[in-house]
Amino acid sequence: MQNFIFHNPTRILFGEGQIAALDTEIPANARVMITCGGGSIKTNGVLAQVQAALGERPYFVFSGIEPNPTYETLMQAVEFARERDVDFLLAVGGGSVIDGTKFIAAALKFDGEPWDILAKQVEVRDAMPFGSVLTLPATGSEMNNGGVISHRAKGDKLPFRSNATYPRFSVLDPVTTYSLPPRQIANGVVDAFVHVVEQYLTYPVDAKVQDRFAEGLLITLTEVGPQALAEPHNYEVRANLMWTATLALNGLIGAGVPQDWATHMLGHEITALHGLDHAQTLAIVLPAMLSVRRQQKHAKLLQYAERVWNITEGGEDERISAAITATRVFFERMSLGTRLRDYQIGGSSIGALINKLEEHGMTALGEHGDVTLEVSRQVYQLAV
Repeated sequence: MQNFIFHNPTRILFGEGQIAALDTEIPANARVMITCGGGSIKTNGVLAQVQAALGERPYFVFSGIEPNPTYETLMQAVEFARERDVDFLLAVGGGSVIDGTKFIAAALKFDGEPWDILAKQVEVRDAMPFGSVLTLPATGSEMNNGGVISHRAKGDKLPFRSNATYPRFSVLDPVTTYSLPPRQIANGVVDAFVHVVEQYLTYPVDAKVQDRFAEGLLITLTEVGPQALAEPHNYEVRANLMWTATLALNGLIGAGVPQDWATHMLGHEITALHGLDHAQTLAIVLPAMLSVRRQQKHAKLLQYAERVWNITEGGEDERISAAITATRVFFERMSLGTRLRDYQIGGSSIGALINKLEEHGMTALGEHGDVTLEVSRQVYQLAV
């Protein structure tokens, strides 16, 4: 196991009715800006619960944060917050809203051009305090310090992270997910699954706890994912899905182990160029990535085959192929296409995708730093 420091300061309030606890989590004299996406939190009653919990605190609502939050929209939110002299942010929504709120919190305290936080990875040393009310289990953003932001005009989608951008607290009420459309639930399951894989399917370092924890999360997702689609009002299913998605990316299973993230980087470029959902790009890239890099991931792929998919018969290459196929089948069972052609995208855009990877410095990705532009090209080609 590798050396590590693990620290996660986010306080979790889990369960039905926990939105009311906002009153004890947010300072009584705070001026609050609620950030959200579309109008779903108004129609499903979540916004009304938040408003009731805020009591007499002055609050302002900034809506319209996109599924892939854009720099342009978020800078409007920064101006909105400054004009109203807010001093606490409350993200109410899924991972995109929370990611966007992290950027808003950082930009409000940043001295300089905020896009440099992403494009130049300038360190964020301070951020406005914020919390979240999670309504879509997927990204784990509710309990980590990272975010991914798109720049519409530049065609870029880039990540950032800072110790200053952990949520102070996050409310996880599974009931808030009941009204989600099937597409968003399916995306959330696949997103969480790939988050675990990026930290688990690398190479062995004898991290038994992290491996078993990761395998348990993956198995849970294969069980509750289809159930969440079939039984949208099953509280226990939604509760297990919500907590699994949070644990998939709160730093715990990634402590002391090598991590990959090449699938995410290649997926980001597909979203930026073609506008696909984040999880859709992961479903496209991961099976191809595992196939292209099966030798580098040989030992862990065999472990994955046995422990997650119960594949124990046949030769090693046969078992690895079966595990990759099982992964693809699971994504398709969740109603996500696993090839570019499933989204009417051919191979003609591969050159543009590779050019963007090069522009963003993504030339030595993966746990070994050996996912070159040529390897990325092979992955995209296999994904067509």
